[in-house]
Amino acid sequence: MIITLKDGSKKEYQQPMSILDIASDISEGLARVATAGEVNGEVEDLRTVIDKDCELNILTFDSPEGAGAFRHTTSHIMAQAIKRLYPEVKLAIGPSIADGFYYDIDSDTPMTAEDLEKIEAEMKKIVKEALPITRFTKPREEAIAYFKEKNEPYKVELIEDLPEDAEISFYQQGEFVDLCAGPHLMSTKPVKAFKLTSLAGAYWRGSEKNKMLTRIYGTSFTKKADLDEYITRMEEAKKRDHRKLGKQLGLFMMRDEGPGFPFFLPKGMILKNTLLDYWREIHTKAGYVEISTPIMLNRQLWETSGHWDHYRENMYTTVIDDTDFAIKPMNCPGGILVYQSEPRSYRDLPLRMGEIGLVHRHEKSGQLHGLMRVRCFNQDDAHIFMMPEQIRDEIKGVVKLIDEVYQLFGFKYHVELSTRPEDSMGSDEDWEMATDGLRSALDDLGLDYVVNEGDGAFYGPKIDFHLEDSIGRTWQCGTIQLDFQLPLRFNCEYIGADGEKHRPIMIHRVAFGSIERFIGILIEHFAGAFPTWLSPEQVRVLPISDKYLDYADKVNAALTENGIRSSVDTRAEKIGYKIREARLAKVPYMLVVGAKEEEEGKVSVRSRFLGDEGQKDLDGFIAAIKEEIRTREMRKVEVEE
Repeated sequence: MIITLKDGSKKEYQQPMSILDIASDISEGLARVATAGEVNGEVEDLRTVIDKDCELNILTFDSPEGAGAFRHTTSHIMAQAIKRLYPEVKLAIGPSIADGFYYDIDSDTPMTAEDLEKIEAEMKKIVKEALPITRFTKPREEAIAYFKEKNEPYKVELIEDLPEDAEISFYQQGEFVDLCAGPHLMSTKPVKAFKLTSLAGAYWRGSEKNKMLTRIYGTSFTKKADLDEYITRMEEAKKRDHRKLGKQLGLFMMRDEGPGFPFFLPKGMILKNTLLDYWREIHTKAGYVEISTPIMLNRQLWETSGHWDHYRENMYTTVIDDTDFAIKPMNCPGGILVYQSEPRSYRDLPLRMGEIGLVHRHEKSGQLHGLMRVRCFNQDDAHIFMMPEQIRDEIKGVVKLIDEVYQLFGFKYHVELSTRPEDSMGSDEDWEMATDGLRSALDDLGLDYVVNEGDGAFYGPKIDFHLEDSIGRTWQCGTIQLDFQLPLRFNCEYIGADGEKHRPIMIHRVAFGSIERFIGILIEHFAGAFPTWLSPEQVRVLPISDKYLDYADKVNAALTENGIRSSVDTRAEKIGYKIREARLAKVPYMLVVGAKEEEEGKVSVRSRFLGDEGQKDLDGFIAAIKEEIRTREMRKVEVEE
């Protein structure tokens, strides 16, 4: 058999070989760090035996799939430690996730932080034991009987729900056996840097109708230094938690009367509207027109769009005049009705329509998370209707606009191009033309991108933007999707230069994505210390005593008249206290005023950027801050908050 490796080189073998044996043949060093393999694009266990020609990629912790196998093994080590310490606990599921792993358990006694410490200590013993990990299978009935005897009802249920012809595999390390598809490491020995991070509640199989289980989260790395760096980053993330800062800064609130439906407070509305003003400015420059479509439309529309059949469980519905209606989960069908509101010619295209549309999507209560996961949000949608030959230029225009947004806020980002999935709709010619259009646009712009084969939407290929915040976390926000299906379903047309009817191609795209989620990301990215142009309160005037309140009011009036968001701290407190309060409120500028300032018509400036900036003429300060706001300058914070 001939094995084609990732770098294109080939290995030839006369007999079947396991992935681990092939890794050893390539390099003993590679075999030591291998965690799994990728065979013809599918992730496989190191124990998997290859007996025919294939493409093989040996995975290590440096790849997401390789890290997943490493952390999946860590979840089994944790489960083994739990069973050793608490034999009565019943095990549910324990997968790897993006930054670690978790295991759901059913325990009559609530787990605490002290339990996590005990479990970690036992995990260290298991790692030290360097237990070999083996894989085996059992027939269905034998597997069910095995877990019934072990009193593991969740495992029994999982097996009973598997297809009749499914292979039922197990992994064993020492006395511990778990139902698992894998992949896993060869032994417990390599897992030396790990940390159990938190406890949470989780419904069995994600359904509120089922029992609430205890979910134990953790993470693991190949080196202690990497674990320490991760822990430091997570501690920093806790300080930046947008839920905590949102409350502290008076930006938004969540209430039990409306779970998942955020309330924006006055300062939060300033922040939100400032973002939307920026959105409107850049879209007007880019040739977009703004529309607004109804929040509720009838069932027939959602059936035509396909949402009623494919997205019904996430939609809020009602009945009006004996007709089913749905609150919109997406803006696109309404945008199509606007397109159809008048006859269109090739001269009208491309037609770029933007909409800040309020959409509602039902999320399970356990998945709600501040502004990051809500049940209603404003989506900064745009829908572009165009001719096939316009795809390339329109995509380039959208990419440039999204790049401008992310550059302004200081986000690095990477780009992914997702191609045709197996369950796609449309002709080969349409898909080839669309994918080439996206690829060519990215190539023309000189952007590096990763291709995700088969990960596009069913109606067309897409480009996703993954931005990186100030502490290294990534967020998927911007997206560009090509769509042939909705124009077809709604029978959209335009009259071409040949006088004949043609069908337009549609782009769906967002830059911010969910405005609410983007605000949550910005709160954490800036740790609440927004740049001056975005800050709800840009200046706070601090009179040294009540004697200077009149002058403080005069300064504040001058600032307000010049469009600067300012306030006066009128409290009878010492100036040091007022300064500390303003800093806690993340106000960019503090203007201290007393006798000398009033006499000379000046202000003493303190800022987040340079600390004490000394006395300045009021007019000069106003001119400087107006320019900083106008240019949306991102002054670097140099003073410790």
